[in-house]
Amino acid sequence: MRNSFGLNLEYIKNIYENFFYMKYYGGWSLFELYNLPIGLRNWYIKLLTAHKEKESEEIKKASGKSSGHSKRF
Repeated sequence: MRNSFGLNLEYIKNIYENFFYMKYYGGWSLFELYNLPIGLRNWYIKLLTAHKEKESEEIKKASGKSSGHSKRF
């Protein structure tokens, strides 16, 4: 794959990974993603990342609590 407009391959890979996550979790179309302003796309990715991290922490907390309860019985 050649560089587009001087962008390196790592940058392009990151963009397409962002597109994947936005499509997978947000249902965005590729047309919408290509036309979305970069600042708004970055904001959405940061928000999605924070949400998934919080969700992961809540799952860890809940699984720790449920295992503690099962030991009492």
